Amino acid sequence: ECCETMATGPSLEQSLEEELVGNVYNYTSQVSGSTLLKKGNLIFDASFECGNLGKVDYISDYEYDLFIRPDTYNPRYRVWFNFTVHNVREEQRVIFNIVNFSKTKSLYRDGMSPVVKSTSRPQWERIPSKNVFYYKCPNHQKSYVLSFAFAFDREEDTYQFSYCYPYSYSRLQHYLAEQDKRGLDFYKRELLCHSMQQRRVDVLTITSPHNMESTAATLRVVFITARVHPGESPASFVCQGLLDFLLSQHSTAETLRDNIIFKIVPMLNPDGVYLGNYRCSLMGFDLNRHWQEPSPWAHPTVHATKQLLVELDRNPKVDLDFYIDIHAHSTLTNGFMYGNVYEEEDRFEKQAIFPKLLAQYAEDFSWNQTSFNKDAVKAGTGRRSLGGCLQPKTLCYTLEVSFFSYTIGSSHSPYSEDSCIHPLLSLLRP
Repeated sequence: ECCETMATGPSLEQSLEEELVGNVYNYTSQVSGSTLLKKGNLIFDASFECGNLGKVDYISDYEYDLFIRPDTYNPRYRVWFNFTVHNVREEQRVIFNIVNFSKTKSLYRDGMSPVVKSTSRPQWERIPSKNVFYYKCPNHQKSYVLSFAFAFDREEDTYQFSYCYPYSYSRLQHYLAEQDKRGLDFYKRELLCHSMQQRRVDVLTITSPHNMESTAATLRVVFITARVHPGESPASFVCQGLLDFLLSQHSTAETLRDNIIFKIVPMLNPDGVYLGNYRCSLMGFDLNRHWQEPSPWAHPTVHATKQLLVELDRNPKVDLDFYIDIHAHSTLTNGFMYGNVYEEEDRFEKQAIFPKLLAQYAEDFSWNQTSFNKDAVKAGTGRRSLGGCLQPKTLCYTLEVSFFSYTIGSSHSPYSEDSCIHPLLSLLRP
């Protein structure tokens, strides 16, 4: 839920919106006027799910200026990129300059680097950080530029480059379909609503069967959401890691299911994810600023989720213990939380217990970076809005995980694609 610090003024944003209205599709880069396609004339494409690349300027066979396509209907946000390159020449070395970032701060300054994979090497890897530079460039209206050098080594391969490990809407749907096939009696998948482009927004219920049919006096509920900001793909990896654990036969998972009903909405902004946006929905809304009065037309996914939360909150048989919204942070390392500020001392102290436990047991969680605030600019976030409208017993948090890494003492540990799936779960292990 971090505030975005923009690097450019309205005039540049307006010109970018006019120029970059879609992704490149098999765009051939070569000397102006040349009609003969040869090896080494790179062909760029971003016309696929989660893709983002709006324009390519050919500088030479060895250097290209690349432009991020802004979020749909909102030119302020230009961060996420994800594109492929083919028709390369063996041992061809290039410099890619991504020239229109909208953020002033970035983990690229602290050692993070883009990820790459290719047809013959399908596992994502980080480009060596020594080949990556992030700087303010006077040649591009003082925008921030990410430059990285890369050497192609296999002519037959297609190479894919991305801001961070992608996690697509289709990947989530495939994962959930696999869980459906398991026939677990403690797992239920339901359609919460559809997005504006008619994509599924699923709500998952994970709990022991006796809780689903229980006539007990009180049912304890933990409600978790993720991916309201579509470019924050690490949030989906963390959410999948949580699901993997809760759906396992681990004794701790069984104990949790016996005592708690988990309600999980794993992707709040499927349209933004599919389109390759960084921050916004199809209509250009930052959905995490519209929780106070969400529109069923303009913000259907947030509207439906809030309705369900309010229904649970008003149910006398339900104790809604936690609401946790999972995000990824683009300028800080480690995992940490944002919480609310309350005048009641007991409520404030109670709110600090959970993040302190995470800091004690999860090696990639930082209590020092955890903060409690009531900034006006964040009044429309899920954490702030729900903290004000739900009953005081419900503790509302934003869980932030780094796009890049965590630190233990002086040791620096970047996340791989696999380790992204299970950070912050040390608390659940014996």
